[in-house]
Amino acid sequence: MRKKRTALWMYVLLIAGMVIVVLPMVYMISTSLKPNGALYEYPPKFFPKLKEITLENYRYILSQGRFLRNFLNSVLVSVSTVALSAVVSSALAFCIARFRFPGRRFLFAFIILTMIIPGTTMIVPQYELAVKLHTINSIGGLIPFYTAWVIPYSTFMIKGFVENIPRELDEAAYIDGGNVFTVYFHVVLPLAKPGIASISIFNFLTAWEEFPWANTVINDDMKRTLPIAISGFFGQHQFTQWGYVFALSVFSLIPILIVFISCQKFFVKGLTAGSVKG
Repeated sequence: MRKKRTALWMYVLLIAGMVIVVLPMVYMISTSLKPNGALYEYPPKFFPKLKEITLENYRYILSQGRFLRNFLNSVLVSVSTVALSAVVSSALAFCIARFRFPGRRFLFAFIILTMIIPGTTMIVPQYELAVKLHTINSIGGLIPFYTAWVIPYSTFMIKGFVENIPRELDEAAYIDGGNVFTVYFHVVLPLAKPGIASISIFNFLTAWEEFPWANTVINDDMKRTLPIAISGFFGQHQFTQWGYVFALSVFSLIPILIVFISCQKFFVKGLTAGSVKG
């Protein structure tokens, strides 16, 4: 009887959690199908009536070329950040996990230390650095900073995956005439792929959703990323055009869903594999 009650409460909690997670998304989609003025009607309606459903918000978004450009900017920045961080982090994690060199412990401690520094406290020095590097108001200027942000956490996590790979495989590669690069590219990377894929999901979300830094350094509407484009609707014409906001937000979910669906087979395996040792 006690087990049945425990199972019942477990299902209740799971259903409640699912409702909390799904409800905002359902509300976003339903609002995107309403006319802009319908949000302010009284009494408020969670779902629009069938005859009130309109695709006008989506037509407006698709008719504006700058939003497509903002979307592509976000894709470019996010994909580039994921690719660069995967290469740099995996190489750095491989060196820390497999080699003994002076300052190794200090380097790893420094990497961990950078993870606890709030990102907003670094905006001013980062802005000064961006000015010196002439990357202000440049899409390409976002990529190095995003990559630098995610490298510490990525290195910390990937190091755990690399340490779980038996060293005997490295030795076998060396005996067969391989070198360090052979071990890295043909032994470590294939076996650490689940971990790199799972970390890349978080890195993609970090770059895709980032707002403060992009809003600070990008001024040109055509060079802005999608979160900045969405924020542009707030306060326009003396009120927020929520229909446009949620329609554009729905479009912003598409790449996230694609990434999760593509990497889902690595996600759970990657999260658990690196948690044993690290």
